[in-house]
Amino acid sequence: MSLNGKDTDQAFQSAGTKPGLEIWCIENLQLVPVSKSSHGKFYCGSSYVILHTVVPKSGPPQHDIHYWLGNDTGKVDSVLASDKALELDEALGSCTVQYREVQGQETEKFLSYFKPCIIPVEGVYSSRQGQSNGETYQIKLLTCKGDHVVHVKEVPFSRSSLNHNDVFILDTASKIYLFSGCNSTIQERAKALEVVQYVKDTKHGGKCEVVTIEDGKFVGDHEVGEFWSLFGGYAPIPRESPSFFQDHSDAQSGNLFWITLQGKLSPCGSGSFTRELLEADKCYMLDCDSEIFVWLGRLTSVTERKTSISAAEDFLRNHDRSAGTHLSVITEGLESSKFRSYFTDWPQKVEPRLYEEGREKVAAIFKQHGYEVKELPEEELEPLIDCKGTIKSRCDGLSVRSCVSYAHACPAKWLGYVWRVDGDEWTLVPVPEQKKLYSGDCYIVQYTYPGNGRDENLFYAWIGRDSVPVSMALPAQQFTEDRRDAITHTNAIIDSMKGGPVMAQVVQDKEPDQFFFIFQTLIVYKGGKSKRYKEFIAEKGIADETYDESKEALFRIQGTSPTHMQAIQVDHVSSSLNSSYCYILQTGTCGFTWIGNLSSARDHNLLDTILEFLNPKWQPVSVREGNEPDTFWEALGGKTEIILAVLNMSNGGLFLGCLVQIPYSGDCKVKEIYNFTQDDLTTEDVLVLDCHNELYVWVGSHSKAKSKEQALTFALKFIEKDVLTEGLSLEMPIYVVAEGHEPSYFTRFFEWDSSKANMHGNSFERKLAELKGKQQSLEAPLRHSRKAYSREPTPEGLRSGFGSPIGRFRSPSPAPRVPRSSRKSPTNHLQFSSPETIRKLFPESPTQASPVFVSLAVLDSPPVETTSSPAENAGSAEAERNGACGDINLQIYPYERLKVMSSDPAKGIDVAKREAYLSDEEFEAKFQMTKGNFYKLPKWKQNKLKMALNLF
Repeated sequence: MSLNGKDTDQAFQSAGTKPGLEIWCIENLQLVPVSKSSHGKFYCGSSYVILHTVVPKSGPPQHDIHYWLGNDTGKVDSVLASDKALELDEALGSCTVQYREVQGQETEKFLSYFKPCIIPVEGVYSSRQGQSNGETYQIKLLTCKGDHVVHVKEVPFSRSSLNHNDVFILDTASKIYLFSGCNSTIQERAKALEVVQYVKDTKHGGKCEVVTIEDGKFVGDHEVGEFWSLFGGYAPIPRESPSFFQDHSDAQSGNLFWITLQGKLSPCGSGSFTRELLEADKCYMLDCDSEIFVWLGRLTSVTERKTSISAAEDFLRNHDRSAGTHLSVITEGLESSKFRSYFTDWPQKVEPRLYEEGREKVAAIFKQHGYEVKELPEEELEPLIDCKGTIKSRCDGLSVRSCVSYAHACPAKWLGYVWRVDGDEWTLVPVPEQKKLYSGDCYIVQYTYPGNGRDENLFYAWIGRDSVPVSMALPAQQFTEDRRDAITHTNAIIDSMKGGPVMAQVVQDKEPDQFFFIFQTLIVYKGGKSKRYKEFIAEKGIADETYDESKEALFRIQGTSPTHMQAIQVDHVSSSLNSSYCYILQTGTCGFTWIGNLSSARDHNLLDTILEFLNPKWQPVSVREGNEPDTFWEALGGKTEIILAVLNMSNGGLFLGCLVQIPYSGDCKVKEIYNFTQDDLTTEDVLVLDCHNELYVWVGSHSKAKSKEQALTFALKFIEKDVLTEGLSLEMPIYVVAEGHEPSYFTRFFEWDSSKANMHGNSFERKLAELKGKQQSLEAPLRHSRKAYSREPTPEGLRSGFGSPIGRFRSPSPAPRVPRSSRKSPTNHLQFSSPETIRKLFPESPTQASPVFVSLAVLDSPPVETTSSPAENAGSAEAERNGACGDINLQIYPYERLKVMSSDPAKGIDVAKREAYLSDEEFEAKFQMTKGNFYKLPKWKQNKLKMALNLF
């Protein structure tokens, strides 16, 4: 975008062409650039214009303009800054959002550019070198507020300035004191320490002692006494001392005004609005109490826009609005999610883009329409993790002793497992069938791969599109009984591993490329193998479409390479054909391969490769689009028009979106974190990384999320509520990542420092350790290694059972080291047991369970699907009952005090056994069963019932 217009200030030459910050200051009614070395240093008597530019990999640059007004700036300068911000917007093509920033009340987006903080300086900015601008060093008392970005204010150096709600920094010549109000959060104290580090580096040259003071800590400590002596001695802080920061809650409704050409406000209504109210040739003001939006129609003139902004600023002054009321200026088409949230019918914005199915196909489409296009080479996708293995356990067919020996000898080899979910049960899929999924079933996929010097575990819950719905009133692809059970079982496996595997939910047809790279070759058939699916279709009178080699079937071939190819069974009709793909038609007497006119040479190679995988004995007839024999169309039930468009079969590109904080209550009143870094991953929080096509839920080790299943529920609620008005799909892939176990495909979004990911303590303790130069390691290793999974010595029984040295190593397989009598069991079927039950069933196992789920499968048995014997199930239930009912003489509490979100919670209880504190009568009323029968249930089913009653 050229900025050489005759009315454009020369200071804006080449502005916005490079990513990052550009800052100008008003000096003597002229706009002067501020050098990068002075970025973040603002003078109270000056006004500034700030441009932030992001240059994405594709698409035009994205700009935000802020104009910052110091508390002592003159009215002329502040008006000029506002006009210059609008002028810069026009020069950039009217494609920016403008924000009015007032000293001490800045937006979080603005503060995110200047981490850890900005501390305005008294005086006026001067571009002349060597001028001190009146700065002199003096003792200052600063107060801080914020858990991800910090608002810093200088307050009077007086004891009366202290309160219980904020964090204060007392900066003296020899020491910096941090005083934490008793009502401040751990995160706020941690961020205040970043400000202390900033003050120490900028004011003291990094050489200054730091002292931390706890609110309520009396003068007995020497440093505490020294702190209070600077205030003239200790005196208690009044309980009701007000905070220096206002709590701005978002208004649930707003007032909309049309701004006339004369700058008058004409009411248009209040409450919620429709998009049709906003006309492109007018300007509007939306008053939302704590924030005011000025909306500029795309057909309005610069004069109209300037008048509208002035009218909004006059409105703020004339109505005595708080200085903390933010003003945002939005051009039509660039509306923020918060602005859109006040309109009931705001249309979803669909970004136009070429699908990622291959540029060669796009070129072919243009050719078909008569354009001369040079074909471009296909882009090869690269896996984000090590995907060189196959979905096959290398321990299959070996004894348990051999598996342990193999794990010791080949620690870097890949291990993978696939289970089919069938209600309360789940079955280990035999190796030959592990790359064949059915759309009527749900599966759990475990993938263990070598990471950065250690093992990484990734669990997928794959949801078939035709899996059994909860009720016919709800869409099967979103809410299914099988999905619920798959997530519960996956969470149970992960809990039993006592490690930090990543859990992911993927829905059929929405799988990420990484999922396909793991399988390399994947076949998705119609129908299902599970008993629940068979019962469901029988009950509803639905024909069984489960694939059989004797039936006719049509497969679409897709993928990018021999390590990323799939055959998807589609409806057996000619309307399923698409010119962009190749297909395999299986009939009773012969078969066909069909090659679409828009398919590429790469597609043809994949067709040959996957045909060999499906059935090496097939000798199909190859036909090209337009040359099909009659028998081909007869097999498909008749000829129809062929689809020409390129299907969007993948998730598309992955775009870095936003990081949002999920509240513990899960009410989805989220807070967006701008310009995020690794430091924003605070251990007390649950955070969502929204990448538009994928979602990552990061769970801090000190957060209140008790399980990955609960974190996944938060993510689904975030999507369902559409908090950021993005129109996200409930079918998008969702990953749940635990702190300390971040995989490479998550850390790529950050400038990752692994030493920060391996510290213990809460946020404040970690920051204090960094400040004092002490790098703390985690209290216990959060990652596992095949060399040693436990710091405990191996029991003698285990060593004697397996011999030395093999007995000193744990098996990385999902099967436990079971007693020899158990190895000969024909079962290959799983039911969840808690770690306590596992220890009782398998006394040879170490006290600390291996980081894998214990399987009742026998590795040297034939790969057949059978059911657990009643004796085994009874044994599991008996062990569970004995382990769960050991508490006696517990104090009884009413249900209302035992709920997770109780307003009057019971004190001193074991939060993992809330139900145990209910009286027998109330327990039976709530659970519809006795305590004895409840504790006979599998642990996962107990947890499911407890979650339904808010007791888990």
